[in-house]
Amino acid sequence: MVGDEQLRRPGGYAVQVLVVAVCYFAAGRLGLLRELSVEGAVVTPIYPPTGVAVAALLVFGLGCWPGIMLGAFFVVLSLTTPSPEVLGVLVGNTAAPLCAALLLRRAGFRSDLSRLRDGLSLVFLAALAAMMISATLGVGLLVLSNRLAGHSFWLVWLAWWVGDAMGVLIVTPLLLMLYRVRWPPPTVRWKEATALAVAACALVPLATYSSMSLLFIVYPLLIWAALRFQLLGSVLCALLTSVVATVAATNGVGVFARLTRVEVMVQLQAFNGAMALTALLLSAVITEQRNTRRSVEKACQELVEVLEHLNAGQAPPPRRPPGEDDTDDRPSPTGTP
Repeated sequence: MVGDEQLRRPGGYAVQVLVVAVCYFAAGRLGLLRELSVEGAVVTPIYPPTGVAVAALLVFGLGCWPGIMLGAFFVVLSLTTPSPEVLGVLVGNTAAPLCAALLLRRAGFRSDLSRLRDGLSLVFLAALAAMMISATLGVGLLVLSNRLAGHSFWLVWLAWWVGDAMGVLIVTPLLLMLYRVRWPPPTVRWKEATALAVAACALVPLATYSSMSLLFIVYPLLIWAALRFQLLGSVLCALLTSVVATVAATNGVGVFARLTRVEVMVQLQAFNGAMALTALLLSAVITEQRNTRRSVEKACQELVEVLEHLNAGQAPPPRRPPGEDDTDDRPSPTGTP
């Protein structure tokens, strides 16, 4: 594991923690550029630091958790003055990604997201279950400190929880794929990738900024991206759509015009959540089917070789250990097998 190797190097652990803290803080400031006010509390529709934190724990190991807490501290410090409830928020923002990483490790999660069970684990364990910790601690402390009315608890809790979950659903898969991608990327399918990018840049603003209800037209783009470019393509498409939709919602334009702040929050989070789930699970299913097809093709090829040797009166060739002659199976940026 990368984290274990760095821990053995002098100063490596400190650098690792510092890098995680800087990335967390930068993602936090980026996410706070767009905010929604719900019952007097300011929430972010997508909170990228949660995705950064979960990805860092999966890549570097659980030992990088101080970097998450340090980054969260500076994010909170940039918004308000230190107070007793800030400590609880820091604990929640650190404990939620840690719990997510532990649950994923317990479920046998693979960071390449090559199986449907990996996508389901990321959705239900890391995003939906673990992020309840940060939402419950954060909103609960706001109520206990009388900074939020008790009757507003569940609405603010829902907005907080969904924002953190969206960070995991969109940012974590993207960072995991970028970490595993081969560089330099292959040059095949770039024409199709360019066509998809142009179509997305044209249709996504049309769907979100139009006064008509056209949000459904982004789903063919997600399906196209998942079918042809697997996880990296679908996640990038989902990220672009979420960012554009969030900007439109916070500006109160397009399909989000003439809606109350609560209605904007509900419609935006429902759309972002459905889109992220579609992109993640569909690409995981496609990747798993492609891997299964390659395994069957390899088994058939080995069977043909054995039959050829038997017909020639020769002993069958020794069976190759799994993965010995396999090329790098990591997904490429263009989704080619």
